[in-house]
Amino acid sequence: MKPSSMEQMGSGAKLAATTGEDEERGHGVTLDRGSPPENSEHEAQTGVATPETRHRGRVGETLDLIRANPTGRMILRITIAIAGLAVVALGILLIPLPGPGWFIVIGGLAIWAIEFTWAKKLLDFTRRNVRAWTSWIARQPLPLRSVIGAVGLVFVAAVVWASVKVSLDIDLIKETRDFFGW
Repeated sequence: MKPSSMEQMGSGAKLAATTGEDEERGHGVTLDRGSPPENSEHEAQTGVATPETRHRGRVGETLDLIRANPTGRMILRITIAIAGLAVVALGILLIPLPGPGWFIVIGGLAIWAIEFTWAKKLLDFTRRNVRAWTSWIARQPLPLRSVIGAVGLVFVAAVVWASVKVSLDIDLIKETRDFFGW
């Protein structure tokens, strides 16, 4: 009696799962494929995995495989440290200029948070405070938000003026007056 196509498919799936388990044991790490990936709030609410959560799960599995090997763990830590340092340094250089300086610094911190606990704690602290600040601003009346925005613009303008004055020895106020003939 010949097995049905469903039975053949089932045994093939079992064979593939067994082969995958053997490969995992060969690397010295066992992956828990039954648990949902981290940060899957949407999946917890709806029971449906989004492409983002599936991708995070694969990335997590790959990082776990790299961390299982002592040499791979050391190379990963060094790579993360250098990449995060480069992004943070670029962001710090761009802070005085108009643009996304702080955003880039936080991106570098997120890179470090992949491997370093202190960076993850600092990133969580930053996220909490930015959310709290944004929420507080949103609850304020429009005139107060306008004043806070104006003070922020004056602060940014002062930082830009000071950084150009110190680094390039150019007085933007004097140059602006000369340009308009004031």
